Amino acid sequence: MSLRLKSVIMSMFLFVGLASSAFASGFAIIEQSVSGLGNAYAGGSASAEDATTIFFNPAGMTRLEGQQVVAGAHVIIPKTEFDAETASNLLGGSLGSNDGGNGGVTAFVPNFYYSNKLSDKFSFGLGISAPFGLTTDYPKSWVGRYHAIESDVLTININPAIAYQVNQQLSVAAGVSAQYIDVTLSSMVDGGLVAFSAAGSPPALIPLVSDPQYDVFVENTADDWGYGFNLGLLYEFSAATRLGFAYRSEIKHKLEGKVKSAVPAALTGLNPALAGAFQRQDINGTVTLPASASLSIYHQLSEKLALMADLTWTEWSSFDELVIKFEGAGIAGQSNSTTTENWDDSWRYSLGASYQATDALLLRAGVAFDETPISDKYRTPRIPGEDRYWVSLGAGYQLRENMTIDCAYTHLFIPDSKLEKSATDAEDRARGTLIGEYENRIDIVSVQLSYRF
Repeated sequence: MSLRLKSVIMSMFLFVGLASSAFASGFAIIEQSVSGLGNAYAGGSASAEDATTIFFNPAGMTRLEGQQVVAGAHVIIPKTEFDAETASNLLGGSLGSNDGGNGGVTAFVPNFYYSNKLSDKFSFGLGISAPFGLTTDYPKSWVGRYHAIESDVLTININPAIAYQVNQQLSVAAGVSAQYIDVTLSSMVDGGLVAFSAAGSPPALIPLVSDPQYDVFVENTADDWGYGFNLGLLYEFSAATRLGFAYRSEIKHKLEGKVKSAVPAALTGLNPALAGAFQRQDINGTVTLPASASLSIYHQLSEKLALMADLTWTEWSSFDELVIKFEGAGIAGQSNSTTTENWDDSWRYSLGASYQATDALLLRAGVAFDETPISDKYRTPRIPGEDRYWVSLGAGYQLRENMTIDCAYTHLFIPDSKLEKSATDAEDRARGTLIGEYENRIDIVSVQLSYRF
């Protein structure tokens, strides 16, 4: 590998490491290719237009000649605004009137890919991407503050892969993933409720419960490296038609980190001993990022027009609960913090088309339906997602013989999502009842540069 190429790859490691994570369906980020986004990823594991196939189906590398470098960037602009119907604490008192505004955070998601056709049979590739992530952020005074303030999940996936062309029709591939995850989860703790309980629940202290001046800000941060693999298969029925299948394994992360708290003077003024209930300490937890499988077909209908379709399954049922275990004295007398998720496996369906308008200009369009894994009962303010309907447009323009620029725009139509958290549930007794609806939408603007040599 040339010194120049090594420099480019090392720069991209730093580039991805500085990226923010994104608000997504579930929290998988499918935005791993700008050329694919223009078709709403309908080509998925069968298109193999450029080196971004390393993520979607590495077997597609056998269709690429020479060496190729692709760098892409996506700006994901979400809106998620809550409208509360009921917001009350365990005792029935109000949690206020601040609905939190827009909890979505604009995110920048980059991708980098390098492919090299080593011989007639073998191809090698390297992908660096952020396949999972989310960011939601609310004011510290909003009605759902005891459920969530900031939720930030960032992943960086380093994925080398090798492909082998068995014969003129069949190519197979395998890759490994080294994946870093960094998690920040924060919320307010009802310090007034802690003081009320510690004093034996006297009626005179009821006004303290859910009073913002006694709220304690608690932030959990943790990270880990995990490992997995991916497999791909590409079968070409003819020069015009091909079928792709790809599988990515689940990756288990054993998170370790710290919890820190900001205890207000008003609370310690009531009871100085309460400062000891919010000690800085180590934490740990486990999260399994799901396996996925996709089946795609690509057909060149005419010299100018190509059609494609994709079906993708994601094993979100592996995300059953989120548990943070405190390794010290606990927080407010609790040894752990548990949120039941109970997500379901989900499916994504997409259709797309590409049209070669001129020798240099390729136009793309696509639609998709992205099924949410989250039921109303288990939806939380951290990830208030719903089903998503995609409409995508894109274009690729050949700037020079060995250089192409791609751009794409997507709008996601998302039905209002219901939130139904109740203080009668054991894990939400201190968090309170929060019932209402989210208004959601997402816009994505992306650009990508491909260089072949």
